Amino acid sequence: QVQLVESGGGLVQAGDSLRLSCAASGRTFSIVTMGWFRQAAGKEREFVATITWSTGSTYYADSVKGRFTISRDNAKNTVYLQMNSLIPEDTAVYFCTARSSSPSLTKDYWGQGTQVTVSS
Repeated sequence: QVQLVESGGGLVQAGDSLRLSCAASGRTFSIVTMGWFRQAAGKEREFVATITWSTGSTYYADSVKGRFTISRDNAKNTVYLQMNSLIPEDTAVYFCTARSSSPSLTKDYWGQGTQVTVSS
């Protein structure tokens, strides 16, 4: 099992920056990727960014590319999301995710979410 705890959300103004953190615990040795999704009120959950744990390869949604940066700290089992040039459309609950893998099973884990609100 993997447990994920997000932190760093808050209320900011458009153009500001924010950094989210996600600390993983439990069977962290099984994690192959970690990432972030977000869900705005009344909307479906959407992909934001992901990072491959072993290589550091990153992928971003078009809506955040060039503004957000995902990174990891292997020693701390932590992933970060640096969010720059925030716009009101970024307002959502941001969820940390982790994907663990074995030869026969892939399993996803989710954090509880942290609220990010961007005012105009």
